[in-house]
Amino acid sequence: MSEYRTQRILEMLPGITAWIVILFPLWGALLIPRVVAYFTIAFLVFWFYRSFQAAFLGIKGYFKIKESVKIEWKKKYEAVKEEKMEWEKIKHIVIIPNYNESVDKISTSLDSLARQQEIDKKQLIVVLAMEERAKDAHPKAEALLAKYKDSFGYLMAAFHPPDLVGEIKGKASNEAWAAKAIKKIMIDEKQQDRQAFTLTSCDADAAFHPKYFAALTYNFAVNPKRYFRFWQSPIFWHNNYWKIPAFIRIVGTMGNVITLSNLQEPENLFFNYSTYSTSLKLLDEVGYWHTDIIPEDWHIFLQAFFHNQGKVEVEAIFLPTSIDAPEGKGYFGALKNRYEQCKRHAWGATDIPYAIKQAIKHKEIPLAARFFRVFKLLETHLIWSTNWFILTLGAWLPAMVNPVFRQTALGYNLPKISQFILTICLSSLFVVIVLDYSLRPKRPAGVSKWFVVAELFQWILMPVATLFMSVLPGLDSQTRLLLGKRLEYRVTEKV
Repeated sequence: MSEYRTQRILEMLPGITAWIVILFPLWGALLIPRVVAYFTIAFLVFWFYRSFQAAFLGIKGYFKIKESVKIEWKKKYEAVKEEKMEWEKIKHIVIIPNYNESVDKISTSLDSLARQQEIDKKQLIVVLAMEERAKDAHPKAEALLAKYKDSFGYLMAAFHPPDLVGEIKGKASNEAWAAKAIKKIMIDEKQQDRQAFTLTSCDADAAFHPKYFAALTYNFAVNPKRYFRFWQSPIFWHNNYWKIPAFIRIVGTMGNVITLSNLQEPENLFFNYSTYSTSLKLLDEVGYWHTDIIPEDWHIFLQAFFHNQGKVEVEAIFLPTSIDAPEGKGYFGALKNRYEQCKRHAWGATDIPYAIKQAIKHKEIPLAARFFRVFKLLETHLIWSTNWFILTLGAWLPAMVNPVFRQTALGYNLPKISQFILTICLSSLFVVIVLDYSLRPKRPAGVSKWFVVAELFQWILMPVATLFMSVLPGLDSQTRLLLGKRLEYRVTEKV
């Protein structure tokens, strides 16, 4: 079979599987209704487990954040008696890819870097990854370079040329260009030690916790496996929390706590995402980000994982990074931008063909390690696009479509079983709401106290919000991939 046909078959896999699962309660109710019923019950039990796991690990993560904020990382480093890298020797490259973001928006990240504690700011090397095709790229860079010229050890702007052969416009190609540019300066020209550098990829609106780079310095210095690690902080949509529509706030709140819990999953199959750190050595050895892909975060992990015989893992730094939720021109403009952002994130299903082919190729990696990495990809994207349909329709369609099955004990009790399990799951939703309330920024002076009360009623909209702001854009991406309709990178609008 040709390489192209193999690639297309693997690309079609997520979409085909999603549509089979979504339509299964409909056609299965006519042919194998009992199988549909047992499948639905099994998924409900799985959802029950996942819901309470997220709630438990979310609570655990909350206390880890509170504990991490109190740590004096330099003192903790000094107390380590084992072999470690010299604290002052470690340098942190921070790449800030941007395109349409304003000077004020990019300043959000730069200000948070300038506020870092417990490390010398000279240890920070900041690269503004500009797109040459942007009309205001050069004046914007000049303004930022002038404003922050004395804030860091090194500050530069790298201009990514447009329309390079084999590249897709997006974050991956931009930051790959910027990373190679700073490596050429710091390592090739200044002859500094490559092994002493970390590299952080961040969104233009990412606001780091003031102790993040002190914690990163500590983790990098004391970890003997530092060159096989990504470090990930919890990412919270808190920069503009009080300005966004309820639909976006609902999925953001749920996403905040779910990602916090995912960082602690016992099977340790979590992937880095959005804003993350690793070593320059690891990135240099894998050839940096592939420039022909859109979703770069999970993909760079897979590159590193397979290149290094499965030794690469993600470790958590429990100091939150705050980013913007999608906004837009008006209420519906914001909803549209969130839909498009989620669709772009769901395009990560393109990693599935890559991971499957790499898993087959790299037989030196233990079979279990390869299997569970691919399984995690498949599970995440399949549940993303199908969970709503199974939870809301799976228990009702068999009885509606097949009147004979409705007369059986299983057909009669299936909706009741579903309702019972989902009602219990609401207690985990209560935990999510309380945790987010405890972690989010304080209410600004201009926001009414009644807004907080009104927020409680927004959760009535949760089924609709998750359908339109998460499930459908995920299914949209997978269906496009199934049909061979490529997605173009669209920067989420920042207001």
